[in-house]
Amino acid sequence: METALRIKGLNKHFANGKHALRDIDLTVRRGEMVALIGASGSGKSTLLRHVAGLVTADAGSESLIEIDGRCVQRNGRISSDIRAVRAHVGFVFQQFNLVARLPVLMNVMVGLVHRMPWWRSLLRVFVAQERALALEALTRVGIADCHAQRASTLSGGQQQRAAIARTLVQGAKVVLADEPIASLDPESSRKVMEILARINREDRSTVIVSLHQVDIAVKYCPRVIALHQGKVVFDGPSATLTPALLRDLYGVQADEILAPAMAPNVPPQTAPQPAMAGWAAQTQVA
Repeated sequence: METALRIKGLNKHFANGKHALRDIDLTVRRGEMVALIGASGSGKSTLLRHVAGLVTADAGSESLIEIDGRCVQRNGRISSDIRAVRAHVGFVFQQFNLVARLPVLMNVMVGLVHRMPWWRSLLRVFVAQERALALEALTRVGIADCHAQRASTLSGGQQQRAAIARTLVQGAKVVLADEPIASLDPESSRKVMEILARINREDRSTVIVSLHQVDIAVKYCPRVIALHQGKVVFDGPSATLTPALLRDLYGVQADEILAPAMAPNVPPQTAPQPAMAGWAAQTQVA
């Protein structure tokens, strides 16, 4: 299977001296759905921002980040054609990044600007086919009836679904979701995670999602990458990530990511599979 993401020798120091990322080497194959987990300050968001080319690695370092074989950054310098690379990378932010005063449909169509002549994107002129594409994306995430509303009138869960619809119209081959459910209620969190999983399954998009609660990672993502103090401390099948192993890796910080997040609101048709139920039981016993 072809490689969607390759990271080699990634290190990042901040101005305050903090070593935020330490010798990160990762490969993600096309079509994978991967959870990036860790306690607060472990480096999850910093890593995703490096992958998107929003932040540079340490200057002069021998680092490399590639998406679909195209360079995002090398040795602490952003690639000269980063705009072309980003056109195929969707980024779902924790705080939605919608323009509150604009209609939902307009917010979604922003995902099309990389395909448009500059004057149309500047004037926000969209053709009927582009509007239809945005409406189809909103239908897929279940909020087509909200297309004419201002983004500010939507609930948090609906706004996040609009943000995901934006990546759909963008045609993103790689979707990076940075704590997409951190500010949502359990039911909205479930819907957002199911949409991301469906995009991965139906569109074969590569999805990398950072999560705070490991029970969600185990339920939705076959592979988990765990960060601790900027280092990869686990990379493997989610089925092998037990509460006991997490306590070995994180110590007292394990309680922060072991706290169940969605169990009270999981409806009967999406009840945890036996492996997930067993994992949850271990968490309660521990």
